[in-house]
Amino acid sequence: MRFNNFYKSIFALIFLVFASCGSMKKTGDDLVSDAQEAKSTIEQNYPEMSDHFNDAAGYAIFPNVGKGAYVIGGASGNGAVYENGNLIGYGDLKQVDVGLQIGGKAFIEVLFFETQEALDDFKNGSYELSANASAIVLDEGASRNINFADGVAVVTMPKEGAMAGVSVGGQRFDFQPVQ
Repeated sequence: MRFNNFYKSIFALIFLVFASCGSMKKTGDDLVSDAQEAKSTIEQNYPEMSDHFNDAAGYAIFPNVGKGAYVIGGASGNGAVYENGNLIGYGDLKQVDVGLQIGGKAFIEVLFFETQEALDDFKNGSYELSANASAIVLDEGASRNINFADGVAVVTMPKEGAMAGVSVGGQRFDFQPVQ
């Protein structure tokens, strides 16, 4: 009985942590500033990534994604969306998953849209990465080649924390155009 209550408590704690992530949204100016800083950090540490920012039809930068898990996990973050280098709106990232996992981490996530069609799909409202989507993780010795699947490539850069891998399959995004 006590064992079952322990898991319920852990689940409730994880739910509250991630529910609060969405309610503490930054202002648009703060978010754009954080996104520009994240882009600069990536380009300074990985100069070859500049070509991807320049060549993509668009990209969405989520500068402060938080992920935590104890069997049941979740991730949340807000980002800025660009088309041809110009801010066009904001994105909201959410993910819930179940599996063998424990830990927490913070990271930068960038979605590169190879084609206008892929960017338009994202802009049409709710967008979801397929369950088998994977991310290139930028860290020491990692491959800098990104592969597009259905016109989208996902790149992450760890900021802090300890968790094995970053799963991006099943992430859901909402898009809100600049008013």
